[in-house]
Amino acid sequence: MALLVLPLFSYAANGIAAADTPLNLIDDRGRSIHLEHSARRIISLSPSITELVYAAGAGDRLVGVSSRSDYPIAARSVPEIGDAAGLDLERIAMLQPDLVIAWRSGNAADIDRLEKLGLPVFVTETTRLEDIPRLLRLTGQLAATSTQAEAAARAYETELQRLKRSHAGRQRVSVFLLIWQQPLMTVNGSHIISDMISLCGGVNIFASAAILAPVMSAESLLQADPQAIISGALPESGAGKWWQQQFPQLRAVRNKHLFFVHPDLLHRQTPRMLQAVKTVCEQLEQVRSEQ
Repeated sequence: MALLVLPLFSYAANGIAAADTPLNLIDDRGRSIHLEHSARRIISLSPSITELVYAAGAGDRLVGVSSRSDYPIAARSVPEIGDAAGLDLERIAMLQPDLVIAWRSGNAADIDRLEKLGLPVFVTETTRLEDIPRLLRLTGQLAATSTQAEAAARAYETELQRLKRSHAGRQRVSVFLLIWQQPLMTVNGSHIISDMISLCGGVNIFASAAILAPVMSAESLLQADPQAIISGALPESGAGKWWQQQFPQLRAVRNKHLFFVHPDLLHRQTPRMLQAVKTVCEQLEQVRSEQ
């Protein structure tokens, strides 16, 4: 469940948080993060967060980003500070950030280390599509760019509601979401991609798995026998051959209901995720039309 944001600061007459006003906001760990003023030197610890910071109008405040932060193009010129596999703590310290924005699922090993350096770390987590506008607004509050952030959040919410209305009541389609093929890795019902599948009238066949990104056996996949397979790991050019070699007996393979969504759209929790929603909805409509 999304955590409440508790803005304990005053607003200027135009509705934008005053840049020199102290902030106290609750992050997605449930911790209160205090800043003496809005963030002016931000480090992002994931490509998704980098993209969200730009979407919230605060890209010019980024002084360091994680590896593979390549969208928008301006992000490519910001110094890199490592990734989830390892951060360059010395470089981070040299950049003198007044705020680090982290991803709870991907940066868990580094958050304590950064806080021990005395850096304020705001930890985020997205589990539902509705979390994206919430994080846009939070970023706007942290960076005093609430006007831009609010506009982006409202545009996202408007399109999300339109998509929900368009695909409400659709015949359900069982779906296997592949995020890695060796071993077979998927997502459970607490993952934002599962929320996307549900919006489109799909049923995540492994929604009840105990962990967020479980490894599944070939036997469990064969038993579930999904109607559609969606992947961000296997490009369309080679997917059909791989599935035919590995699982020719699956219903989705026999019916050629094997679909690809670009991983940047599928896995990055940003406003561009709505492009992945549209693609997935179109793919599941194809399955329905061919039944």
